[in-house]
Amino acid sequence: MYKRYASHTALSDVNLSIPKGSIFGLLGPNGAGKTSFIRIINQITAPDEGVVLFDGQPLQPHHIERIGYLPEERGLYKKMKVGEQLLYLARLKGLPASEATERLKRWAIKFDLKDWWGKNVEDLSKGMQQKCQFIATIVHEPELIILDEPFSGFDPINANLLKDEILELKAKGSTIIFSTHRMESVEELCDHIALINRSKVVLEGEKRAIKNQFKDNSFTLEYSGAKPVLPGGYEEVNSAEIEPGVTRTHVRIGEGGSVNGLIGSLLGQVELHSFQENIPSFNEIFIKTVGNANIPVSEV
Repeated sequence: MYKRYASHTALSDVNLSIPKGSIFGLLGPNGAGKTSFIRIINQITAPDEGVVLFDGQPLQPHHIERIGYLPEERGLYKKMKVGEQLLYLARLKGLPASEATERLKRWAIKFDLKDWWGKNVEDLSKGMQQKCQFIATIVHEPELIILDEPFSGFDPINANLLKDEILELKAKGSTIIFSTHRMESVEELCDHIALINRSKVVLEGEKRAIKNQFKDNSFTLEYSGAKPVLPGGYEEVNSAEIEPGVTRTHVRIGEGGSVNGLIGSLLGQVELHSFQENIPSFNEIFIKTVGNANIPVSEV
């Protein structure tokens, strides 16, 4: 897929397959092309080259009723009452008034919005407005849900509430495209990820496989006793005393070494308290792949 704006190429040879029933993390620095990709799926714009397949068929206008989209820039009408607005948006997605009303009542109770139903949107806090926007996104029970920075404006309690709802939607069969800069949310929620940088997909795959790809075969261990002598095939990267008599050390296993060999060597010399493999975070993978530590991403 290609998308160009005058002299700027927003998407270049982007070819993604999003598994059904998964949470798919769409990642990338600002200006990478994520928004252009999302707009094409929502038929706000069209690709200059390429085609989008929805459930195996070329994307058509009627598919929009099977898609839910929560944009990063919220779009509620501030002077409109909460209940009236949500009913209006649900009707736009093809729901009959009676069914939409019934569903919205259930969501209002679940999200603690019942007392705000007759108030104007502008009277709500940012977090409450976000709840309304989320309800509007999923009330028609879409097969594909696109969430762009869904946790913006939420305190930790409501962020956890939203995470639970996202996981429940996945369990019911929805496919979710999740665009965010919050790498801790990627760690918690996503099954697969694609990282776009400068209009191109630079990393794609199942979350665990990508983490394995970036491992450096190093381990962190804590022990008490004298500093152990490591046999050939093992390299101590750094070491420090973290409390009296307890040392934390990082060891990299090289050619000819093994996890069992390292543990066996240590047990004969020290009292081992903990031993764990160093798995890179997606924050680290993001920065390493994009190659610019100054790109703002949320801390894990």
